[in-house]
Amino acid sequence: MPDRSFTDSELDAAIAAISDGTRLHEAQDVVMRIAPSLQRVLASALAEGGWFDLGHQHAVREAVTEENPGLRARAVHTLLAEETRMAMLVGVAVGFELARELGYAGSEGKREQED
Repeated sequence: MPDRSFTDSELDAAIAAISDGTRLHEAQDVVMRIAPSLQRVLASALAEGGWFDLGHQHAVREAVTEENPGLRARAVHTLLAEETRMAMLVGVAVGFELARELGYAGSEGKREQED
């Protein structure tokens, strides 16, 4: 995997390519095989990044103690959406690094086979 930045058009093309059901299912199969390890990496990255620190705990308390049921539901929904978005962003970053690492490992393996 090249160690470079990607253009918006390259990213758009890659997202379109992985939107194909077959390719997405193949990727999901790979992720399911390594899910426990990925979960540990994601949890560690979120913890180290301070995403679920005291500020987050305070937001959870505020959301669940809201007396108005409608406002409480909205606060919990917003909190879940924010957590999902943050986990997705960190997860994608982990995925990029995993792909990069696998690309390096694959390149080294090819070099060793050629020698």
